[in-house]
Amino acid sequence: MSLVKLQLSDFRNIQQASLALSAGLNILVGCNGSGKTSVLEAIHYLGLGRSFRTHLTGRVIRQGERAFTLFAQCELEGRQVPIGLAKDKSGETQLKIAGAQAQRLADLAELLPVQLIHPDGFNLLTGGPQARRAWLDWGVFHQEPTFFSLWGRVRRLLKQRNALLRQSTQYRQLAFWDQELVRLGGELAEFRASYCQAITPLIKEMTADFLPEFDISLGFYRGWEKDTPLNELLEAGFERDRTLGYTGVGPQKADVRLKANGVPAQDILSRGQLKLLVCAMRLAQGLYLNQHSSRGCIFLIDDFASELDVDKRRLLAARLKQCASQVFITAIDTGQLADMMDANDCKLFHVEQGKISETLEKAESKL
Repeated sequence: MSLVKLQLSDFRNIQQASLALSAGLNILVGCNGSGKTSVLEAIHYLGLGRSFRTHLTGRVIRQGERAFTLFAQCELEGRQVPIGLAKDKSGETQLKIAGAQAQRLADLAELLPVQLIHPDGFNLLTGGPQARRAWLDWGVFHQEPTFFSLWGRVRRLLKQRNALLRQSTQYRQLAFWDQELVRLGGELAEFRASYCQAITPLIKEMTADFLPEFDISLGFYRGWEKDTPLNELLEAGFERDRTLGYTGVGPQKADVRLKANGVPAQDILSRGQLKLLVCAMRLAQGLYLNQHSSRGCIFLIDDFASELDVDKRRLLAARLKQCASQVFITAIDTGQLADMMDANDCKLFHVEQGKISETLEKAESKL
């Protein structure tokens, strides 16, 4: 999978832009605020249906306009697939895939697997479990065809259970729903556990390069203690759940727990080291997808040089080449990208005040 062409209309500070892309490396160079990160944001929107910078649609639409429009021509297994997304200030979204209206953002996500590495990525490890569940579920979604519908059924069950909690006085009023939640939650946990086990060797391989001084381990927490059946925990927690108004155990509480030398990673690693660990996690996911699917992962890397020394930049460049994926990178200048620009399949774009132009400039190494 790669993007052949990308068009943006009224997106952030970009009025109109059309980019003919490389199937390999695409570098966007410009000053801070020029609009280069907005190109990554647009691709992220096409792949995940949302921004990684804001949850407010109005901030993404160019000032004075009512909506933004994104279009891409994708190369997939030798055929061209056009995709489009438009969104207005009210949040109404229109999707098109291969010329036909699409109803689900998941259809875009399935078609266009995207991994993002950016300066605030360390929040994946320092923040709450929701972000780590999203990281995990991205991988399971692209590995297990039934995952999306299964997780949707679990979410609906949890919504129904939480509504019943506010009305029920005895646990038996929830027992029927909990039987189904236990069954589906168990299936979901098995999918997640299996994926964690499968990707761990790749993460350890990556971190052996990026963080050789640490032994990194990855553990999966299913959302309840594995030694106690979920149905028993749901019944035992009924009064607590009824008081709080939500379900305290189950697959919605799942987490991925990473340790460095046996200590929680966020407690022992510096911010720069946490960023390297997140790089390893996301690279491993992309490489795993490439190895097990015909749809290659697209990597978006915002501010390539941020907090990475020369050796780590070279390692990241080498690993990205190993993935053989389409890559989009932003940088203030090309000097720190010399190791990335030695390939024939590299395109360089200059971004200034929302205007994007392709350039033939070559990088001068500042390593």
